[in-house]
Amino acid sequence: MAQMKFLGGLFVAIFLLVPLTSAKSTGFSYCNKKTDYAVKVSGLEINPYPISRSKNTSFEISAITSEAISDGKLVIGVSYFGWHIHDEDHDLCKETSCPVSVGDFVVSHSQVLPGITPPGSYSLKMTMEDGKKKQLTCITFDFSIGFIAEENLADM
Repeated sequence: MAQMKFLGGLFVAIFLLVPLTSAKSTGFSYCNKKTDYAVKVSGLEINPYPISRSKNTSFEISAITSEAISDGKLVIGVSYFGWHIHDEDHDLCKETSCPVSVGDFVVSHSQVLPGITPPGSYSLKMTMEDGKKKQLTCITFDFSIGFIAEENLADM
């Protein structure tokens, strides 16, 4: 009986201390719900989730375009607990294969967040523009960075 209590306690401790990391499809919102964007986002996946500092994280955006795209950029803005803290631009053709034909396509971006990145709640705004700076789509989504980094759990 004591052995069963020990195994039960161990089982609970493992699930409380070890974060379950996997890919996560996350919700998003369009920046302007009234705009008829040429690119419609159909899905967003973050892998691994939750995001860990100093670990490679990939963001995969599935989308459909009503017009061919030969070049452009992604404009990323990040907010931390509501405060705007960071902007960056990425060449669209480095995040997907160009030219993008009419129909389905995927934008993939991977990034390692610095070890000094504070844990907490973040919001990301992503705008996609074509080579003439025409806005093709704009979405926002929330994500979090855990308070306990995975590498610290291995030391426990």
